[in-house]
Amino acid sequence: MTIAHILAEKGGSVVTTTPDRTLDEAIHLLAEKRIGALVVSNPDGSVAGIISERDIMRALAERGGGAFDAPVSAHMTADVVTCARATTVEDVMQMMTKGRFRHVPVCEAGRLVGLISIGDVVKSRIAAVEAEHKALRDYITMA
Repeated sequence: MTIAHILAEKGGSVVTTTPDRTLDEAIHLLAEKRIGALVVSNPDGSVAGIISERDIMRALAERGGGAFDAPVSAHMTADVVTCARATTVEDVMQMMTKGRFRHVPVCEAGRLVGLISIGDVVKSRIAAVEAEHKALRDYITMA
């Protein structure tokens, strides 16, 4: 199964912010949308970085309350691992496990087209295992 299948089901809507917004603004946006990460995008739609709850916690641990007024760009992960719609779910699972992150922006032609979370990957994998289980049960009962 590919990432395109997941995006077809969940949609390609992504909550983003810009590098110049403050960490305080990012925190409020995360809370308002009830999400764990924001893609930081450039004006041309390309990915500049990603800021997650973990990044924010590190910033607060390092700078205390002074971090709230810092720009997102000062604390975001700038070296972002991305994938394409054609990437397999298994490949994204390996990326997430190896890199120890929970969100992967989906890009095509240098532009953001979606975001895949670990929850999306787990949900997809569970659905695939359940379908395999059902097919095997059906096969056994037919034999």
